Amino acid sequence: MLPKKLFKFAAAPAVLIVIAFFWGCGSQDPDGASDATQESDATSTAVVQPDETAPPSAPSAASSEQPRIVVAQADSAQSRRFSLGTHYERLSPTQPTSSSPEQIEVTEIFWYGCPHCYTFDPYLESWKENLPSDVSFVRIPAMWNDLLKIHAQAFYTAHVLNLAEEVHTPLFREMHVNGNALNTKPALQEFFSRFGVDAETFDNAFESFTVFKSMQDADNLSRRYRISSVPAVVVNGKYTTNATIAGSYPNLLEVIDELVTMERAGE
Repeated sequence: MLPKKLFKFAAAPAVLIVIAFFWGCGSQDPDGASDATQESDATSTAVVQPDETAPPSAPSAASSEQPRIVVAQADSAQSRRFSLGTHYERLSPTQPTSSSPEQIEVTEIFWYGCPHCYTFDPYLESWKENLPSDVSFVRIPAMWNDLLKIHAQAFYTAHVLNLAEEVHTPLFREMHVNGNALNTKPALQEFFSRFGVDAETFDNAFESFTVFKSMQDADNLSRRYRISSVPAVVVNGKYTTNATIAGSYPNLLEVIDELVTMERAGE
């Protein structure tokens, strides 16, 4: 992963792309301090300490129903492909989500300048096309320094302009295919003009209270989730996972699905 100290050099378009591809995506420790740990593979993401749950209690001889309940719990655990502390981690305490209580929230923390986020995005886009009605998907941009903040500002500007879905993939491509870092307001203004947004409309949205409030909320949530690198996924404010511990991007989606199933069952 790219140490936080190197982020200040990533403001130059060419350097942003070169450094990102060689080092991976940036990190910050959960309390805001620099994390200089180097990632061991191309999909390294946040790791938090697991909160191991206690094994099921032994059946009680006093109750004929208890053994059946315990066996059902054991069967459910054995049917899972993925395990706590290996493929995902538990947040303690569980954190609030932005979705309704009836929905299971799946959150991606990402950065437009991250090559691994760019690689993961098509998998995620395909996955979210068939979301069950009880699952809500949200994105939260990482906010660790000025470069990431201006990209987060662009993300929420797109939301204010009702262009979030339309510009999301083109933003990634502009950076990673065209080599345009989009690290200044004029560069972003020109980019949004391609989608019919005039300069005044862009400025009003870009500098709006709504955008800055959204950025503040995103920063608070990222800290609550103790995310130190991207891409990372949080399921219902309770579990965190990433492609490194999941093993691959396809595996990561399967881990997410299994965690959603667990939440749906109230496990």
